Amino acid sequence: QVQLVESGGGLVQAGGSLRLSCTASGSISSVNVMGWYRQAPGRQRELVADITSGGSTNYADSVKGRFIISRDNAKNTVFLQMNSLKPEDTAVYYCNADGWLFGRSPFDAWGQGTLVTVSS
Repeated sequence: QVQLVESGGGLVQAGGSLRLSCTASGSISSVNVMGWYRQAPGRQRELVADITSGGSTNYADSVKGRFIISRDNAKNTVFLQMNSLKPEDTAVYYCNADGWLFGRSPFDAWGQGTLVTVSS
């Protein structure tokens, strides 16, 4: 009932920048937290950053000062601006959102993932 569509991944050289976007659609009444996770080969999925509907943000230590998360509540869209990228940022990045559907059912949804590759 909720779909998350991501875009913006790709190949970039170390030191470069990329901007990821993710839009939630469906029978959504409200979205609480939107966030980005990543999973590198052979590693567990980890939180990169998340943001509440009120704009409070949370970052993994490894990306603090380099990545910026933001959102457009009116469009149920979250962005991740990634600067000063490093090869260790290479991973599949997944969007996540939780909130409420019309009818008061909660939801917790994931996007399909977008690959970010940083070359050295």
